[in-house]
Amino acid sequence: MLPAAAWAGVDPGTEALVDKWHVAEGERVSAGQLLVSVVLVKTSHEVSAPAAGVLEKILVEAESTFGPDQALGLMAS
Repeated sequence: MLPAAAWAGVDPGTEALVDKWHVAEGERVSAGQLLVSVVLVKTSHEVSAPAAGVLEKILVEAESTFGPDQALGLMAS
């Protein structure tokens, strides 16, 4: 999920774009590891793993859009 602070001041109804996933489904990641790059209103943001675990499922594929509070993927410990 893109942090709420990234959406501050953004017009309602605006969506962000998943630019690139840096890990694949099923891949083990460490806390703080870069998971996905997204673009919101011409600004790039990086979303990192909140904790160590496995990226079980990508919910928003690369080149797809998403809104605030929408999960991008599912993590398991």
